[in-house]
Amino acid sequence: MKLPRLPAAVVFDMDGVLFDTERLYEQASRGAARELGFDMTQAFFLSTVGSPWPVVRARLIEHFGPGLAIDEMQAISRRLFHALTASRSLLKPGVLELLDLLDALGMPRAIATSSSRATVERHLESHGLVGRFHHIVAHGDYVRHKPDPEPYLKAAEGLGVTPSLCLALEDSHHGVRSAASAGMMTIMVPDLLPATEELRALCLHVATDLHDVHRTVDRSR
Repeated sequence: MKLPRLPAAVVFDMDGVLFDTERLYEQASRGAARELGFDMTQAFFLSTVGSPWPVVRARLIEHFGPGLAIDEMQAISRRLFHALTASRSLLKPGVLELLDLLDALGMPRAIATSSSRATVERHLESHGLVGRFHHIVAHGDYVRHKPDPEPYLKAAEGLGVTPSLCLALEDSHHGVRSAASAGMMTIMVPDLLPATEELRALCLHVATDLHDVHRTVDRSR
């Protein structure tokens, strides 16, 4: 597969694209629910993928009721997540190879994520990726979250590149909708959520992994 044109920049989602964190967030969230004596189904968790914490928080309270000990649940989930991620690499296959290719092409790149800036910086630092992204757009840097295009439009603005000249890499349904509505060339790299017919129509390509993305960009030179 070749892109219609070589991108001028690449914008990455973070969780599920750069780092294998989504399934660990699921384990931590569902484990926290069990510690508090209730069940969170996988279907419910998957319905929150790609959303920032304030949206997830509201969904949890709406679904489980106002008596939910939401702050305690968040604290337990964080504890479990940190235990799951301690002393292990979370890099998805192909990340380093793709970044090396983008370096060779002189192609700037950004991260557009629903996670906090502190979380982004922690993951980049612990995986030796500080300085390998030229701009970060995290929760709090925009008013309207994914699936609104604002996070991706902010990323393009921060890179100084027209959105239509950017390649966006996403794993979530909300993220694909966000990137596509921003006018970016969009590749979905599915993680927990499969590509649907709707999502395939919004994407130029559904990749198997970042090695596949690497080959696609390389062929488009």
